[in-house]
Amino acid sequence: MNAPILWYFADPMCSWCWGFSPAIETLREEYRERVKIALVPGGLRPGETAPLTAAGREDILHHWQQVHERTGQPFRFDNALPPGFVYDTEPASRAVVTMGGIEPTLIFPLFRAIQNAFYAEGRDVTQAGALAELAAGLGVDAAAFLQAFDSDAARAKTQAHFRQARQAGVRGFPALILQQGSHLHAVSNGCQPLEVVREAIDRSLQPAV
Repeated sequence: MNAPILWYFADPMCSWCWGFSPAIETLREEYRERVKIALVPGGLRPGETAPLTAAGREDILHHWQQVHERTGQPFRFDNALPPGFVYDTEPASRAVVTMGGIEPTLIFPLFRAIQNAFYAEGRDVTQAGALAELAAGLGVDAAAFLQAFDSDAARAKTQAHFRQARQAGVRGFPALILQQGSHLHAVSNGCQPLEVVREAIDRSLQPAV
């Protein structure tokens, strides 16, 4: 029987996913011998075209402050989300999907690098150049990355990931769903404490009596 899969539905530009980042890294280490943990970029705001309004910016920064206070994850608040910023999460998600086709072992490292660049460094990760630079920082050829990133295949696969999240019933990020055979079991929704998620995974992995 195939090993269980723990599907991690997240978005690189989701602040609560940034807050959950240390927990998912710990879980990847602790369960690597028992469970395959697979990242699915779920699409937080894919295809957004309108610049953030002042009210929208304030609402997002309020959430960022909550994540920072609750998790301790670093945020750069100075000049964050500048005027005219379009909060389109499709490019960052597509970058993660693109990396999966180039070097699957770097999917999580790139995801984390994009998060850190956006939240802690204030970089615009909606831009292809910034994403290619982050990929290059992990040892991937930037030109090859950009070529794959800009392909119809990468765009289609990214949309397939978004559909997978919707079909799994995911309504918010981060979310964890354990798959054993054809059975799907919701493990956690939202940025839950590590010990809570760990207990939920253990319960889900217990054989049925």
